[in-house]
Amino acid sequence: MLTRHELANAIRVLSMDAVQKANSGHPGAPMGMADIAEVLWNDFLSHNPANPKWYNRDRFVMSNGHGSMLLYSLLHLSGYELSMDDIRAFRQLHSKTPGHPEYGYTPGIETTTGPLGQGIANAVGMAIAEKVLAAQFNRDDFNIVDHHTYASVGDGCLMEGISHESCSLAGTLKLGKLIAIYDSNNISIDGEVQGWFTEDIQKRFEAYQWHVIDDVDGHNPEEISAAITQARENTEQPSLIICQTIIGWGSPNKQGKESSHGAALGEDEVELVRKKLNWEHGPFEIPKDYYTAWDARDKGAARESKWQAGFDAYREKHPQLASEFVRRMEGLLPADWAQTVSNYINHCVSKAETIASRKASQNSLNAYGPQLPELIGGSADLAGSNLTIWSGSKPIGRQNAEGNYIYYGVREFAMCAINNGIALHGGFIPYGATFLIFSEYARNAIRMAALMKQRNIFVFTHDSIGLGEDGPTHQAVEQAATLRLIPNMSTWRPCDTVETAVAWAAALENHTGPTSLLFSRQNLAHINRSDSTIANISKGGYVIHNDAADPDVILIATGSEVEIAINAARQFEGDGINIRVVSMPSTDVFDKQDDEYKDSVLPGSCRKRIAVEAGIPDYWQKYVGLDGLVLGVPNFGESAPGGQVYEHFGITTDNLVAKIKQII
Repeated sequence: MLTRHELANAIRVLSMDAVQKANSGHPGAPMGMADIAEVLWNDFLSHNPANPKWYNRDRFVMSNGHGSMLLYSLLHLSGYELSMDDIRAFRQLHSKTPGHPEYGYTPGIETTTGPLGQGIANAVGMAIAEKVLAAQFNRDDFNIVDHHTYASVGDGCLMEGISHESCSLAGTLKLGKLIAIYDSNNISIDGEVQGWFTEDIQKRFEAYQWHVIDDVDGHNPEEISAAITQARENTEQPSLIICQTIIGWGSPNKQGKESSHGAALGEDEVELVRKKLNWEHGPFEIPKDYYTAWDARDKGAARESKWQAGFDAYREKHPQLASEFVRRMEGLLPADWAQTVSNYINHCVSKAETIASRKASQNSLNAYGPQLPELIGGSADLAGSNLTIWSGSKPIGRQNAEGNYIYYGVREFAMCAINNGIALHGGFIPYGATFLIFSEYARNAIRMAALMKQRNIFVFTHDSIGLGEDGPTHQAVEQAATLRLIPNMSTWRPCDTVETAVAWAAALENHTGPTSLLFSRQNLAHINRSDSTIANISKGGYVIHNDAADPDVILIATGSEVEIAINAARQFEGDGINIRVVSMPSTDVFDKQDDEYKDSVLPGSCRKRIAVEAGIPDYWQKYVGLDGLVLGVPNFGESAPGGQVYEHFGITTDNLVAKIKQII
């Protein structure tokens, strides 16, 4: 019978062989963490390799994602659809084993990790989702939601500020089914971390109100097993298991050194490792008895079958709850969703309110929220400004997990990464809010949402220089443009209540990526439209004023600048000059329309175009062309009341009229 160390050695040799063949990668972490991974995956992790999407599986997140070969080895050995050919193709084009774990490439990968610290934040989100979903659906003896979230973290993860943000909140929310395993090997790329990382991790996490299990020998299976057992028994606190490990364990000349961290060991060293481990098999050769010992398919199928039997009984007793649970886990919207949206848009048209789009956003939440029990979100300590609390909001707290609103505190980066984890877990549509300028703090989590194509809604208020007196540190100038540049990101900047209602509906319906919603601080006037015009809002760009053929000039505007454009166009109505105004709340949605529609809105025959937006002008060049103009803000803002700042930068009707005369 194979020993635990022998089973762990299969991870070590697969990892070093794959990195060696690619001549690229990180062998040190997989070799150092192999014993931890063997105990966790063989004795504790509840999963089914035949069904990586089983609802009640444990989630395992490798936050130190550079050690991806550890995870690929585990998936391959335990029976996931990941062949030895896939392992051989490590880090190669279009392989299922990319350099860092990538969600959607490989069965069993729960999230994309690599940017250090984001994985643990995702894990916090997954643990929140599990706790809230359990509170909402579990009944009597039916614990249909009952699983753990495990995350491995390294020194680098804990140096990153996002780990402070997310782990602090995890302790506050008492996420007892979150277990983080710290691979404390004291090595990073630059060498021994004592020169730049000397804090007391135990005391730090105890201050976060975590349960800390310190000084575990990360190469002693008995100690590892006892620590995980102890962590699982504490359901009132998240747990951190601090494992002392040796990076590159098994490498005679490179273990314990930075030389094993981020480069292949070299052919000579690989052979020395084989000798030291008594591994008598060639590269990418795993004996049958190892596969037999590692195979988790039967055990996983039995676990899922047992859960399914319990869920079938739950369905008999609680049929509506069961149906709702499946709908939410599948990410489907309610059957009457389209009617809900239509009714609310009609309401906005008839009410014709002049209000800030941030207030229109809150009204949309009040309209859509009651139909969407899966909606969960909050604000990074700006609820009163972002207006993210709606009539059905119920806070999630230490003792109350049945709510739908999270007070994230001043944690923009963690908020967005945590919401990625909630989205990945399933059962929820998360949203998180802050000022648009502070999207910069959260930018990498926003990018990761787009990379993973997750339905995560980013609510950004105070969207421009209209913010006013808080000045250039708070006035968003370049942020709208840069969000539009992110692949898979849909970005909306609506001009009134009607466009806001459409934007929120589009975000909630977007299954292929995240959405950024950009809302104003200042009031925006309601704009009258025909029914056909309203129908075109969902196409991202449409003619909002003067759809007569053969326009002489086309004005393109978004958000608070649409009213300015319409007012400017009206000043030419008696002069025989045909000026069209196009509202383009979402450039990415407009760009996806067919050529016939796009040409009907922006006909190629009209080259005299002016785009107006209270942000950097460069983005709009692709719509106005070489003959067009852009009226924007080419610099940082100024501290003054919003109207005065608009005047200062010339984002006014009078200045736009002058630009029109210039282009004519």
